[in-house]
Amino acid sequence: MEYEGADPGTVRPGGRTARVRAAVLRAAGDAMAEGGFAHLDLADIARRAEVGKTTVYRRWGSVTGLVADLLTDMAEQSLPRTETGSLLDDLKANARLVQRTLTDPRQGALFKAVIAAATCDARTAQALHRFYETRVEEWAPCVQQAVARGELPEDTDPHEVIRAVSAPLYYRFLTTDGHLDEATADRSAQAAVAAARAGVYTRRA
Repeated sequence: MEYEGADPGTVRPGGRTARVRAAVLRAAGDAMAEGGFAHLDLADIARRAEVGKTTVYRRWGSVTGLVADLLTDMAEQSLPRTETGSLLDDLKANARLVQRTLTDPRQGALFKAVIAAATCDARTAQALHRFYETRVEEWAPCVQQAVARGELPEDTDPHEVIRAVSAPLYYRFLTTDGHLDEATADRSAQAAVAAARAGVYTRRA
């Protein structure tokens, strides 16, 4: 989620518990990217991670519990926002990060699997919502700073602007076979900025 961050399990510091969690989450992410949510199996993930099945069952309890923890880990490790002093450049950086994430073979497949799982599993859906809430909250200050600089109306809702940047990219990713390139990402950012400047995302609107 550079899926809007580093690969799961690669940043967390030492300790056996942390190493086990990192290995299991990496294995879970690989398994989801390869076969989707429906084929996840805790015993297979334990084998991939080279840890005991008992450890995995005791700590996570279920596939949905493991996926929820994977999403938590992805949110915790996501890359910080870019601050350039220009709203358009900030949001282009955001859009390009989303674009790179979704077009990465492993990460794109992982996100498709997680989104599919969230449509039929409430716990996964809650975890996915928390993931995106974390990402939107991380990037919202770029919009708040633009308001302070006078680039946008004072009552602009920063969270709605950030959502408007990535929403077209996810729609294209999930509904077409079209190539998702940097030019597409830049257009998404430009459209969000133009709409924000026009007052579309003010709270009164």
